[in-house]
Amino acid sequence: MVIVLSALSYYFVTSEKNYLPRIDVQNLSQNGFSIWVANATKLSLTPTAIALGKFDGIHLGHQKVIQPILEGQNREITDKIYSTVVTFDPHPQQFFSGQPHNLLTPLEEKVEQLCSLKVKQLVLLPFDKELSALTPTEFVEKILIQQLKAVRISVGQDFRFGSCRLGAAEDLQIIAAKYNIPVHIVPLAGDEENSPISSTTIRQALNQGDIIKANQLLGRKYTLVGTVVEGEKLGTNIGFPTANLELPSDKFLPKKGVYAVHVSITSSTEENVLKSDYRGVMNIGICPTVNGTQVSVEVHLLDWSGDLYGERLLVKIEKFLRSEQKFNSLKALTNQIRCDCDTANSFFQSRC
Repeated sequence: MVIVLSALSYYFVTSEKNYLPRIDVQNLSQNGFSIWVANATKLSLTPTAIALGKFDGIHLGHQKVIQPILEGQNREITDKIYSTVVTFDPHPQQFFSGQPHNLLTPLEEKVEQLCSLKVKQLVLLPFDKELSALTPTEFVEKILIQQLKAVRISVGQDFRFGSCRLGAAEDLQIIAAKYNIPVHIVPLAGDEENSPISSTTIRQALNQGDIIKANQLLGRKYTLVGTVVEGEKLGTNIGFPTANLELPSDKFLPKKGVYAVHVSITSSTEENVLKSDYRGVMNIGICPTVNGTQVSVEVHLLDWSGDLYGERLLVKIEKFLRSEQKFNSLKALTNQIRCDCDTANSFFQSRC
């Protein structure tokens, strides 16, 4: 099937169903870019220039690993060499632990980020018992060379692969050299304090409500993307209507609390046009004042009103305002929400 999202189009092909042949639908995306997504190597476009890794977050460090496969891409369009990000599904940590692993960038977000970088293809290697049992040499020869027909490879300095993570980046370089395939090993990117940029560090920052640090490491605002569904309507009843967001089940959520956010609304029409950017206040939590038990994500737009049901919202998190707390009454909660809106407005005005 061909899926058209806001400002991009991409093709998702699966080995379990019939799929459309790749056709030129560049005119369907507003920015003129598209990306081919496959969950099996036999469905991939080859030959490939490969960036290899987990790539959860597509943060600044990941972007440095991806950059080498994009260099000279205009020439390679003629040569039909496809810039390809190769990653794993499910996340290896989820496979080994047997527990759900929430992601900074679930599939749809990952596709959008890679498309914005002008990557031509995303290949999701099914991470299972068979793949995890491959030796480093078997992984390179069977997956990267035989199936994906790699002509060059880029990995981060800390990349590990093969059974029991026995292979290091240097081993990949040695094995690939036997087939005259160059491997670019990218030094670990550092932040302003020269600490390595990693998905783990970003998760820690988000858990602490340190949005500024998380955004700096990502190189963009941390974003929640979801569809507006019907909620309890508590916000409407107390004068602060909120959009209740349904997010991907594997989306990583920041610390419970209140945030200043910017919100873009995606039209529900076929064009999926992004509407204007709005300021807002978002709450992540269980709503303890009304004895809630389930975590919800609700957004109140400061300068907009109307029906948002069914719309797709892109919520960019700007600043952590306060932790979640339980109030003695709805009146006290209402007064605090009013203060939160004032604080958010002051923050946005200071940024102008």
